[in-house]
Amino acid sequence: MKKTDANPQFLQSPAGPLRLQRPGARGENLRAWDAADELLLEMAAARLTPGQRVAVVDDQFGALTLGLGKLAPVSVADSATLAGALALNAPSGAESVSPYSWLNAPTAGEQPFDAIVLRIPRQLDYLACLLRWVNRVLKPDGLLLAGGMIKHLPDRSAAVFGQLVQTDEVSPARKKARVIVCRPGTEETGAADWKGYRLADYDLAVDALPAVFSRESLDIGTRLLLPEVARAVAALDERARVLDLACGNGVLGLTALAAGFGGEVLFTDVSSQAVASARHNVEGQFAGGKARFCHSDGIPGDAGQFELILLNPPFHEGGVVGDHIALRLFAEASRHLAPGGRMLMVGNRHLGYHRSLRRYFGQVRQLAADPKFVVFEVANQPAGRS
Repeated sequence: MKKTDANPQFLQSPAGPLRLQRPGARGENLRAWDAADELLLEMAAARLTPGQRVAVVDDQFGALTLGLGKLAPVSVADSATLAGALALNAPSGAESVSPYSWLNAPTAGEQPFDAIVLRIPRQLDYLACLLRWVNRVLKPDGLLLAGGMIKHLPDRSAAVFGQLVQTDEVSPARKKARVIVCRPGTEETGAADWKGYRLADYDLAVDALPAVFSRESLDIGTRLLLPEVARAVAALDERARVLDLACGNGVLGLTALAAGFGGEVLFTDVSSQAVASARHNVEGQFAGGKARFCHSDGIPGDAGQFELILLNPPFHEGGVVGDHIALRLFAEASRHLAPGGRMLMVGNRHLGYHRSLRRYFGQVRQLAADPKFVVFEVANQPAGRS
């Protein structure tokens, strides 16, 4: 049966009906847009005109970038997922769009924008970072349309908008979404973009940009995993390769380096601010090492094999909570483990990763646990072999 525009997979947009999917995800419960995208598109269509220079910031899966395609927007996003989503969801024959990451966002703003359409993030400090960027790159009379689902707006977000930009209008709530119409303010820089902590046991300073998980303190799951990392790298020689997968601020790979590992460490994360943070931490404390950095949604296909993979998998993507990201990372890790290699990972106890890990690895062993988290060592060898 042919699908129609009324099918829930289709989004009505100013560019016409768009069929949108999340890369690698299956199931109707993982829809690739929400009511905030719909409201932003509607308000943008009413206020923006062809010929204006428009930026879309932190689009999730292409709804905004493709829905405003007639305006030829510049797309800037922290997440590497957007590039794959745009390639997957672009209509046949449409001109391809390569989003700027926050690693090169200044390039996107070399010419001022007439308008910016922004998804409001869940983190308050990241929102402040974005609004300061808006003040740098938006024309003095330019328009900011910032929208999100009300339940996902960060606490005190209204105060941050009031401090950094000029609010003209707050839309009525619709389908639990809201859009704020703003003009640029004057504050363009912020000393609070970098925050961090020290790990005295490893003599490490760990700093991070606003979009990075657990930027001000070591999360308790990673704390449980760190001693196992130090023990594992002690058994490696300098020909080995280590992967800090979904690296965040790079604390796992940093611990490997602090423990004396002299081989190559690859830091990879879906967040460009995470990759920038890991690079900042490594280069500031282990200059001249063999570290590499990659902004990627998972493990790049050409990354090769690793004797040790380190992972604290994320369990949320936007407003969706679950194990779908972890399962994909487990599958990729199993293909990139060298013969005899190991993966060390920590996960929330309630997610039952001991069961899902056995789908991808022949050997699964619990190394440590507390009431909330469990640390596993896994390998490709069949169970019972070492």
